[in-house]
Amino acid sequence: MSDRTPVPDGLVIVDKPSGFTSHDVVAKMRGIARTRRVGHAGTLDPMATGVLVLGVERATKLLGHLALTEKEYLGTIRLGQTTLTDDAEGELTSSTDASGVRRDAIDAGIAELTGDLMQVPSKVSAIKINGVRSYKRAREGEEFEIPARPVRVSSFTVYDIRDAVAEDGTPVLDLVVSVVCSSGTYIRALARDLGAGLGVGGHLTALRRTRVGPYKLDSARTLDQLQESLDVMPVARAAGSAFPRWEVDARRAKLLLNGVRLEMPAEYAGAGPVGVFGADGALLALVEESKGKAKSLAVFG
Repeated sequence: MSDRTPVPDGLVIVDKPSGFTSHDVVAKMRGIARTRRVGHAGTLDPMATGVLVLGVERATKLLGHLALTEKEYLGTIRLGQTTLTDDAEGELTSSTDASGVRRDAIDAGIAELTGDLMQVPSKVSAIKINGVRSYKRAREGEEFEIPARPVRVSSFTVYDIRDAVAEDGTPVLDLVVSVVCSSGTYIRALARDLGAGLGVGGHLTALRRTRVGPYKLDSARTLDQLQESLDVMPVARAAGSAFPRWEVDARRAKLLLNGVRLEMPAEYAGAGPVGVFGADGALLALVEESKGKAKSLAVFG
């Protein structure tokens, strides 16, 4: 892009590399897109790879609403070892022979971790406890508890079970799994809790996010690819794929953009965020129904 080319409003679907924090990816995108108005919808741990949704320019207004969507992962859980961080990045804290764990016990453990759960996140996480990041407290050796939070695991499936031997010689089991879950679910906490329930401990050794809401891995681009050619999903198409669509005529569009709270059709009651589009297909606003009226969440027109 030349310096004169305006940065388009829209979403960029990144295939995040391992070893990068989500903030690292945002910083890299600010350089590629030549704008500071870049944000992300939902973090990925440095170890994890896969779909990270970024907003550029006015599309950053969508991000807080996109973060509440369902996510899908492929991962590997190692049964037989626990770590300080519940994943392969952390220091090993225990090893137990897991070779005797039966498939029916694994299936029962996974069933216990499927559905609506109260999950305790990993202590080495970005959650704030009294204004301080949990990982900072953990690294300083502080004793503290993180309250359990409601999450939903819609699907938790084992595709393969592999016998393996860990570096310290412990017989372990590696489970290749897929998980579909609500935002805020920690996959490494699922690995920890599955191992704990089976009495052998567990941690996450690999994780790849394959979907965030409607945005899938097949539409994601690596940072190198984006450096070569910035692929931005226009903000209208991004909103149209993520939210219910409400089309209004020119008169109502003008009223909406002037701050008038329009009557909303009954079909959008309780639907959450709704994208409002003009007759020309342009995204005008993101609204939600409140007492039958359109309450504005973000204005784009």
